Amino acid sequence: MSKEEFGYATYIEQAKQTIGGHLHIGRGGFTLHFETSRLSGYDCDHVKSLCIAAGLPVIGSREAPIELVAKLAVSGPMIAVNRHPDPRPWHALAYAPLGVIAAAYRRAGAEVFNVADSDFDESGFAELTDPSLATLIDGWLAYVRRAAA
Repeated sequence: MSKEEFGYATYIEQAKQTIGGHLHIGRGGFTLHFETSRLSGYDCDHVKSLCIAAGLPVIGSREAPIELVAKLAVSGPMIAVNRHPDPRPWHALAYAPLGVIAAAYRRAGAEVFNVADSDFDESGFAELTDPSLATLIDGWLAYVRRAAA
């Protein structure tokens, strides 16, 4: 089956209608998060262009440093998809808003599309003064693991 034969449009529309719905592209392929489902594959550039054109949030971490992406994926909270975010503190098994996670990935060097500037929560970076990416991500993880003030 060619990529033209498989219709992603229905799944992308479902993701747009889902709170926290998004596309994540990493070194191992893509995952489209929607409702209570995920659709994964390897046709990354085709699906990415469809999602961007449709206005769906996209996080592309293929070009970000692998050590930072791994730290975010393993130690950071998950994106709340079709559910309410957990209250802070957020740990590796907690759910946080899309804008919080998108901001961390963007700071780590990932491409982020279709997330409104007003949705980015970069408050976890405000108190950090060391501009190195590794320090920024470590500081962000420490920030989100503290209870909200």
